[in-house]
Amino acid sequence: MDNADHPPVNIQQAVPFFMVKSMEASLKFYIEKLGFIVAMDWTPHGKIEWCWLKRDSIAIMLQEPRKKDHWIYTTNQPGKGISICFQCLDALALYHEFTAKGVEIDEPFVGNNLWVVAFDDIDGYRLDFESPTDVPEETKYFEWFKPI
Repeated sequence: MDNADHPPVNIQQAVPFFMVKSMEASLKFYIEKLGFIVAMDWTPHGKIEWCWLKRDSIAIMLQEPRKKDHWIYTTNQPGKGISICFQCLDALALYHEFTAKGVEIDEPFVGNNLWVVAFDDIDGYRLDFESPTDVPEETKYFEWFKPI
């Protein structure tokens, strides 16, 4: 086989881009509660207006619109109907990490052979952290987990 059969990988990553009501509040949530770090930012007027956050091998972008008449200000839930599914090695470990930092999360469950740890961020974007499992479908975490 020659290289013509396998062209170089061009598309490297898909990065969700969230418009947020408050950059300050969103940064606090993603950094302090979810453990992301700021990898890049844009501060044309002395404060962050756009940023690229990362944790492990994933990334998201946040931006606060400059114009106060932007669509985000005319709705109560800018993220309504949008879900981002992060594939993980251990979603349950993230459940414990996030809840220890005060993130309110419904009980994890098994769906599609994945542990699903799902919650909304402060703008209403649905965040699903998922990891493969052989636990039976529709099992809830506290039915399955028996503390010692």
